[in-house]
Formats: sequence, structure tokens, C-alpha cells
Amino acid sequence: MENSSQESRLRSENSVTYDSSYPIYAMAFSSFTSPLHNRRRRIAVGSFIEEFNNRVDILSFDEETLTLNPIPNLSFDHPYPPTKLMFHPNPSASLKSNDILASSGDYLRLWEVRESSVEPLFTLNNSKTSEYCAPLTSFDWNEVEPKRIGTSSIDTTCTIWDVEKGVVETQLIAHDKEVYDIAWGEAGVFASVSADGSVRIFDLRDKEHSTIIYESPQPDTPLLRLAWNKQDLRYMATILMDSNKIVILDIRSPAMPVAELERHQASVNAIAWAPQSCRHICSAGDDGQALIWELPTVAGPNGIDPMSMYSAGAEINQIQWSAAQRDWIAIAFSNKLQLLKV
Repeated sequence: MENSSQESRLRSENSVTYDSSYPIYAMAFSSFTSPLHNRRRRIAVGSFIEEFNNRVDILSFDEETLTLNPIPNLSFDHPYPPTKLMFHPNPSASLKSNDILASSGDYLRLWEVRESSVEPLFTLNNSKTSEYCAPLTSFDWNEVEPKRIGTSSIDTTCTIWDVEKGVVETQLIAHDKEVYDIAWGEAGVFASVSADGSVRIFDLRDKEHSTIIYESPQPDTPLLRLAWNKQDLRYMATILMDSNKIVILDIRSPAMPVAELERHQASVNAIAWAPQSCRHICSAGDDGQALIWELPTVAGPNGIDPMSMYSAGAEINQIQWSAAQRDWIAIAFSNKLQLLKV
């Protein structure tokens, strides 16, 4: 995958493309295995149309035939573009026999994805005072305690929901400015990034305090995305607004990044750790490149080069690395979702 001939082979033989009728942003892989279609996996994709009426499509991916098709009757209307989509991280622990999909936008919504229909379960408003709410920028579903979802909002708060009961467990003023992303570490520990330029860690056992583990080198440079390494919770990654860098942090040594990955030619938009490896991370950006990095135990003086790259030919807005099919990464650019085998 390192030279152009391998790159083109990756493009033709090891990729599958879905063309949507609208721009795509949010994506999610399902880990749910249907008894009727045990070879196929579901992928949810959300439209990005700057108006009220948007859509979520559920696609079926067959790894053997390399086909990716929308499932009839499993496409549904969504108010505003979903800022994130996520399936239940541990379907075997779910109270439902069907797959559950969560989405964020104006509210946090939960949907039951049945064989031939999608039914709304909850619409959860994080505002305690009115029916109006500040838009949600992102959320994360707790893998260890799947009853918990944490949301981040432009109103500076993070809200922890008990999604089995549909009630707020706690709400924290997390930052001085808009909160752009949230990620769970352990059961009761989460982190968030903000327009105030900080990464903060919160422990639900001590809600009054948070630990700042990184701040933007230039004051008030927003941090846009946060990814916590589920295979090694010492490490997380973040990206800065309008920056080509991916910043790798070790929570044991705050303030100083352990690595900065700087091979993108334009702004980075998305990051995803490998679900099966603690040392691999994928990034994608406005340069149309999806890069896979292997983090060395010790970084050399000349920085770190990606171990492989893929060129989409258009700005990549989103990436997801499948936990259920770990050889597959999804990228979204323009109106296309592309699956890459790595």
C-alpha cells in the first residue's frame, strides 16, 4: 500500500463504493448479527443537507461478494443532519432483540432497527428548562456500561444519559466554550475537547473536578475531535481546527504530546484507532488522503511516516474503523461511502 501500484490495487480490488443521492457525513458500523443474514453487516449513513429534512440509510455489506446496498424499508427521515451515528456497542447486552442505533443532532435519538422497519425509541432533550435545546456536536456510547451515552453540546455541557430508562444521569459544564467531542475511557470516566482548546478528563465519582491533559499550543485554537484508544487507555488522539496534525497524548504525562503526526497536506477531519491494535490509528482530511499510522515505541527525530495511504480524490469528511469486521475502514467524501480493506 505504500507505492502507487499498491495504492491502485487497493483501490480496485479491496474497496467497495456506495453512491448516495446526497452528501454523506455520519457513518456507523453495526456489530449486530442477524440470524437471517449472518454473513451481512449493517452500516448506517447520514445525509448532510443544510436544512431540516435529512435521511439515514441502512446499508447491507456482504464481505464475500463485496456488495454494499441500501436495505429497503430501513431508510428513515432525520431532523437536521446527524452529527454522529452509532450502533449499540454490545448487542448481546442489549435489552432489545433488535439492533439499536443512536443519532445526535438537535436531540439524542435512539432507534430500533428491525428486519423491515426502523422505529423511534427515545428522543432525549438535554435542556432542563425548555423544549428548545442547544445542538449536540457528538456523543459516545459506553462499551463497558452500555446503558450510558455521553453527549457533547455547543452550550459547554456534557450530558450523561441512562438510555435504558431515558433519563439524565448527570450534566456537567465541561468547558468554557463549545464542546465538540466526547469519548469514554473506563466505565465512569470520559474525556472531551472544546473550542477552548483543551482536552479534559472527567470521573463521574468526582463530578466537581476535571483534569486538563492538553491545551492547544496557540491559545483558543479549537480541538475538534477526540479518540480514546480502547486497546490501551493510556493513549488518546485529538485534532486541531485547520491543522494537518494528529496529536497523540499519553494521559500519564499531560501537556506534552508523545507524538505529532504531520504528513497530511491539508486539514485533518477525522481520526479512528484500530479496534484490534493499540498502536495503529487512521486519519483522513481535506487532502483526500486516508493514512494509517503505526506508532513506534520511540519516535525518531524526523517524525513518523504513515505505513499506508489511500487517496480518495476528494476531501474526506469522516472515517470509521469497523469493530466487527476489523479489516475494513469506511471513509465518507462528497456523496460517497467507500469501504477500504486494510
